[in-house]
Amino acid sequence: MHTKEEKMQAFGRFLDVLDALRANCPWDKKQTNESLRPNTIEETYELCDALIKNDVHDICKELGDVLLHICFYAKIAEEKSQFDMADVCDALTRKMITRHPHVYHPSQIDAVDPKPLPYVPDNLSPAADGEKVTTVSQVLENWEQIKLKEKDGNESVLSGVPEALPSLIKAYRIQDKARNVGFDWEDRQDVWKKVREELAELEAELEKEDKERSTEELGDFIFSVINAARLYKLNPDNALEKTNRKFIDRFNYIEAHSIKIGKPLKDMTLEEMDALWNEAKVALR
Repeated sequence: MHTKEEKMQAFGRFLDVLDALRANCPWDKKQTNESLRPNTIEETYELCDALIKNDVHDICKELGDVLLHICFYAKIAEEKSQFDMADVCDALTRKMITRHPHVYHPSQIDAVDPKPLPYVPDNLSPAADGEKVTTVSQVLENWEQIKLKEKDGNESVLSGVPEALPSLIKAYRIQDKARNVGFDWEDRQDVWKKVREELAELEAELEKEDKERSTEELGDFIFSVINAARLYKLNPDNALEKTNRKFIDRFNYIEAHSIKIGKPLKDMTLEEMDALWNEAKVALR
């Protein structure tokens, strides 16, 4: 692995290349925040795809693509005399130090080279409130409380959840943020009563064939299942994506077999496809 100096040199070379492209490349010259935004979303999803595949080579490559976009936005802002990459890094550093009073003392916010608590003089308190933070749950609770106190922080607990998040991820984040201020099940097993209750309400509305009410109850049921996943420390988005990929692989197996025997899928019986599905479950383990 590289030293800190080598990492800084590599980042500096990258910024030099970005500056040169912005000045000399016709495509890079014309880019704006608005034109880059769709590509940023695409690059982020490509990174997420590499992460769920655990493809180390692609993770490295896609991280670079996302980093390019981050620095590009900072470069555009620099040209408008709004802020630059140093401001981005400084703001992030201040935020991380401020929100981790169990690791850094508040006096270190603007330090040139802030050191973690073991290197802080003994007369400095290990946390802003004087209490020792030892668990992940305490860290998250402190994080939310500190955000609410910040001048430009969230106005409310849930205001920090981006509106544009995909619905499944948004539901998880909403529930997680509510948990950080104590709004959660005391016993995680109690959530299953809620899941069964929401399923019963969904089934009742489906029987009535009321599409609007059924849609509402379906949302409630999915929300409750996501809540259960969170309580059992399972990521529902990752779980669903793995199931998506598993379904694709098994269905592709059926389709490949249909091509091999010269029988289109639409001409196969459900029983034939189901048999191939079970065959795929064994073959693709």
